[in-house]
Amino acid sequence: MPDPHLDLNPAVSDEVRKTTCYMCACRCGINVHMKGGKVAYIEGNRDHPINKGVLCAKGSAGIMQHNSPARLRAPLRRVGPRGSGKFEEISWNEALQTAVDWLKPLRAEAPEKLAFFTGRDQSQSFTGWWAQQFGTPNFAAHGGFCSVNMAAAGIYTMGGAFWEFGTPDWDHAKLFILFGVAEDHDSNPIKMGIGRLKARGAKVIGVNPVRSGYNAVADEWVGITPGTDGLLILSLIHCLMKAGQIDLDYLTRYTDAPLLLDGDPKSDTHGLLLRDAEGRAQVIDRATGKPAAADTPGVAPDPGAHWRHAGVTHVTVLHRMAETYLIPDYAPEAVSERCGVSPAQIRALAAQIARAAFDEPVVIDQPWTDWRGERHQRMVGRGVAFHAMRGISAHSNGFQTCRALHMLQILIGAVESPGGMRFKPPYPKPATAHPRPHARSNPGQPLPGPHLGYPQGPEDLALSDDGTPLRIDKAFTWENPLSAHGLMHMVISNAAAADPYKIDTLFLYMANMAWNSSMNTRGVMEMLTRTDDSGDYVIPRIIYSDAYSSEMVAYADLILPDTTYLERHDCISLLDRPVSEPDAAADAIRWPVVTPDRDVRGFQSVLLDLGARLGLPGMTEPDGTPTYSDYADYMTRHERRPGVGPLAGWRGAHGDQHGRGDPNPDQIDRYIANGGFCAQHVPPEARYFKPWNAAYQDWAVQIGLMDKATPYRFTLYAEPLRRFQRAAEGHGPHQPPDHLRDQIKTRLTPLPTWYDTADQTNCADYPIHALTQRPMAMYHSWGGQNAWLRQIHGCNPMYLPTALIRAHDLKDGDWVCVTSPHGAITVPVAEMAALNPHTIWTWNAIGKRGGAWALDKNAPEATKGFLLNHVIHELLPPRGDGLRWSNSDPVTGQAAWFDLRVRIEKTAAPADPIPPQASPVPPAPKVLRWQVKD
Repeated sequence: MPDPHLDLNPAVSDEVRKTTCYMCACRCGINVHMKGGKVAYIEGNRDHPINKGVLCAKGSAGIMQHNSPARLRAPLRRVGPRGSGKFEEISWNEALQTAVDWLKPLRAEAPEKLAFFTGRDQSQSFTGWWAQQFGTPNFAAHGGFCSVNMAAAGIYTMGGAFWEFGTPDWDHAKLFILFGVAEDHDSNPIKMGIGRLKARGAKVIGVNPVRSGYNAVADEWVGITPGTDGLLILSLIHCLMKAGQIDLDYLTRYTDAPLLLDGDPKSDTHGLLLRDAEGRAQVIDRATGKPAAADTPGVAPDPGAHWRHAGVTHVTVLHRMAETYLIPDYAPEAVSERCGVSPAQIRALAAQIARAAFDEPVVIDQPWTDWRGERHQRMVGRGVAFHAMRGISAHSNGFQTCRALHMLQILIGAVESPGGMRFKPPYPKPATAHPRPHARSNPGQPLPGPHLGYPQGPEDLALSDDGTPLRIDKAFTWENPLSAHGLMHMVISNAAAADPYKIDTLFLYMANMAWNSSMNTRGVMEMLTRTDDSGDYVIPRIIYSDAYSSEMVAYADLILPDTTYLERHDCISLLDRPVSEPDAAADAIRWPVVTPDRDVRGFQSVLLDLGARLGLPGMTEPDGTPTYSDYADYMTRHERRPGVGPLAGWRGAHGDQHGRGDPNPDQIDRYIANGGFCAQHVPPEARYFKPWNAAYQDWAVQIGLMDKATPYRFTLYAEPLRRFQRAAEGHGPHQPPDHLRDQIKTRLTPLPTWYDTADQTNCADYPIHALTQRPMAMYHSWGGQNAWLRQIHGCNPMYLPTALIRAHDLKDGDWVCVTSPHGAITVPVAEMAALNPHTIWTWNAIGKRGGAWALDKNAPEATKGFLLNHVIHELLPPRGDGLRWSNSDPVTGQAAWFDLRVRIEKTAAPADPIPPQASPVPPAPKVLRWQVKD
C-alpha cells in the first residue's frame, strides 16, 4: 500500500494579528494566530525590540486568560450587602448615569471626595490626566505598594532607575550583579540578557535571601539577611574607597562629587551646595586653588579639595563621602554578622567589582562630544552592570538602600558608560525636570498640575495651610515627603477612618484591594464593609472596574466591566512606561484583535465617556459633545503639548514624522502594520553618556522627549533631603510636627545611610524574616485563570531552610502556624536548602479566596494556597508613645512588607480558611474547550 499522506506542517492559523502582551509588565510583542475569527495560538514577535520572538509561559497562556470563565459579562449594580457578591445586571447607560449622579455633585462642591486609584494598568499618564481634569488630588497607581523606592531613589540620584527606565549593557558587561530581583519582572529581557552574558563568559552574581530563578543560574550566590542590602553595599563602598578603586575622572566630570558644601553652621544654606550670588555651584579650580563656578569654561575641579574661608571650612561632596564611609562601622568585619555574609566574601565581592571595572575597561571606538563641547575620540566604560528590584525596595530602609546601590554604580563610573547600566528613553531625566506634586483642589476646576512629582523641599509638600494632609493617602507629607507614586496601600484604611477627611466615592481600576494588593487583608475586607452608627457604610460608594471576577468585585457598589487585553486599545506611551531599549525610543499599542462577545467596554474608553458626561475640560466640546469618540481616538488626536501626543510614531498629516508632528488619523493603522510598535533609533554617537552627550541631547529634543537640552550632574549628595533635614532642625517657614523631627533628621540624610528595620518589631518574639516573591509563571492574581500555569503553581507552600525544618521536626507537607505581631495563618511547608538561614518565604499571588476567579470551591489555591498579606499590617505595632506609625519607608511611604518578622509552630491543617465569597459569574465548566481548527 502507498504511504498515507501526512501534512507535516499544518497551518495553525488563517491570519496573524500582531499586538502587545499583557501577561506581565514586560510588554513583549506577540503574534496572535487567528482561525475562523478566534484565537488559536500566541507566539512571540521576532521583530519586536523587547523580546525578539521569545515568549514565556505567561505570554503563551494569554489565550486562557482571554477565554477565562471568570470574565465579567455586563455592568453590575450591588443588590445585597457589600461583600455578599449579590448583583444585578444593568445597561451601560444606566451604569454610567449612576456614576455621573455620584460624581457630578462631588466635582461641583468637593472634588477631593473622589479617590481614584489604579492598579497595574499601563496607561497612568491617561488616568492621571482624567483625575487632574476632574479636580481631585486623590490619584495614584500601585507604585507605592510595589517599588517607588527604586524609581524615586534612581531619579533623585541619577535621573533614572532600573527595569523600565534602565537596563544592563548586555553586550559589554563582564560582571553582572543582581540585588533582590525575582522572576516576575522584566522576565524575558533578563533571561535573554543572562544568556548573552554567559555565552560571552561574563560572571553573574545574585544577592538575594532566596536562591531561585535568576539567582539559581548565577555563578555566585550571596544569601544575604533581608533588609541588610544597604549595609552590605555601604561596606563595598568602604572597601573600594579605601583601596582607591573609584573613577575620579568620571566623578569629577559627571557628578556633584567636586562641588563644595556650605560648612557654615550659621548660614541659611548650611549643608547645601555652596553657591555664588547667581546661584551657581562652586568648586575649587586645580589651576588657581580658589573657588569658581562649576560651569565656568576651562575650570578643572579638584574633587578632594577643601576651602577655608572666614574661619569656616567648606569641603567637597567626595570629601564628605570619605568622612562618612571610611569609618570602621562599614568595614566588612563590622557588618558581616548583621548581613549574614562573611568578611571574606564581602572583600572578594569588592575585589571582583574593582577588577572588572578598572583592570579591563570597555572601550568603543566611537567619537562623541560632551555638554561642554569637548570632543572625545572613544567611549570608555566599566564592565560592571547592576540590576535590582523590589527585594531591596520593599523595606523601611529601601529608599536609602537603593540610593546606596546607585552611589556604588556611580563611584566606579558604571552608569551610562559602556559595560554598565544604560538608560532607556525618555530617560535620563533628573528629578528637577519632573513636575512637583499638586494637591490643592477647587470646586468645578481641574487640578492646577499633575498629582505626582518630585518635591525639592518642604515647600512642595501636599499640606493645607493648617498643616493637614491634602491627600487621602497622606502622600507628600512630613511622614513620607518624597512619595512620588502615592500610597495606594493606605487609601482604604485612611478612608475608613475619615483621616484626614471623609471621602464619598472610592473609584478603583484593576486594583485587587480586597486581596493581594493590600496589606492587612482581613482588616481591609472589614473596612470595606464597615458601617457607622446610622448603619451607613463609612466609605459611602465604591466603583470598581476589572475584566474578571476578582476578590475585590464583591465589595463594590457599581461594576464597570473591562475587556481582556486582546479586545482593547491600549497605549504604551513615551509619556508613561514605554517599551524603549537603550538604543531606541520605542512605544507600542494594543488593539482589538478579537471583538468582545460580552457587554463589556475598554476602561479607558469608559473613562472618556464618563468624562464627557461630566463635562470635564479636554473631554467635552463647547457644545457639550464628546471630544473623543473612544480611547483609540484619544490616542490619535490628543496632544500634551504642541506636536507631542500619546504615540510618537507616524505623526503629521502624511505620517512621515516621528516624535513631533500633528495628529495623523491613520496613526494606529501604521502601528498595526508595523507589528504594534514604533522604534526610533538613537544615533551611534548618542548611545552612551546620555546625560552629558550633546548628540543625545539634541536628538531627544528633536523627537520630543524634552523641549530643550538638559545636561545635568548625578547627585550623590541629595539636596532635597538636606532641605527637609534643615526644617527638622528648626530652620525655615515650613516646620514638621515635633514627633517626626528625629525621624527626618536620621532617615532623610543627603548621603545614603542604613538603619536597621529590626527596630520595628520585637525580634526576640519574632526571630524569623518572612518574604514573598512572584513566580516566573505568574505575575498577578489573574494568573490563576490559566490552567497550564496552575499545574505549575496550584498552591504555595512556605519554604523553610533546612535548619528550621529540623529544629521544628517538620517534613514536606506538614503544617505550621506562622505568627506575626499582627496575626497568624496556618500554612503547608516545604524544605529549601538554598535559603538564608533566618528566612522563610512563599510565592505571592497564588492563594485565592474561594468563590473568586470562577475557581472550583475545592481549588487548591483556596484550600492550601495562602497570602502572607494576612499577617502584615499597614501600621506598626504600638510603641507606647500613643502613636501608630506607618509600616512604610519614612522617605517615600513605600509599603515595607519585606520587613515582616514571624515565629513558627508545628500544627494541624486548618479546618476552614476564609469563607468563600459569592461571584456574579457562574461556576466554571468542568471542561473548557473551544474549537479553532478546520
